[in-house]
Amino acid sequence: MTTNKNYPKSFSHIGITVPNIKEAVKFYSEVMGWYIIMGPSKVKKEKETAIGQMCIDVFGNDWTEFEIAHLATSDGIGIELFSFPNGIKEAPEFNPFNTGLFHFCVQDPNIEELIDKILSYGGKQRMPIREYYPNDKPFKMCYVEDPFGIVFEIYTHSYELTYSSGAYSK
Repeated sequence: MTTNKNYPKSFSHIGITVPNIKEAVKFYSEVMGWYIIMGPSKVKKEKETAIGQMCIDVFGNDWTEFEIAHLATSDGIGIELFSFPNGIKEAPEFNPFNTGLFHFCVQDPNIEELIDKILSYGGKQRMPIREYYPNDKPFKMCYVEDPFGIVFEIYTHSYELTYSSGAYSK
């Protein structure tokens, strides 16, 4: 008999393709405050290196080089930025109804200040700031875009607090 020892896996990182690696590192480090672990560097398609072979495995053979940078959030989640010389350099079509990654979410108790900063760096606010539980919990949220058109969400409180009953009482 086999025992199912399932447990929640932790989140390691997310990979985001951007049109300009230097601008993206600037935005995410200055606006989001994410730590730069490894600044922009080039990866070349070469079978002789571990990283080159790994990238051939992931991306196939239709590339020659790309740029990559690694950042980290305050809680250690990795942000892996990619910039390829070929490919579409426009924002992806926003279509949450199709299968695929819809958005990621960051948390900041000062949602208004973060949105102002996003706007000052060329990003967009996609909706008004909304409260999840008006007159009950002080939890707010808003969807925004970075300057490259990548949609993400902002919460003022943790995921667990936002969705658990009794997480906040006046």
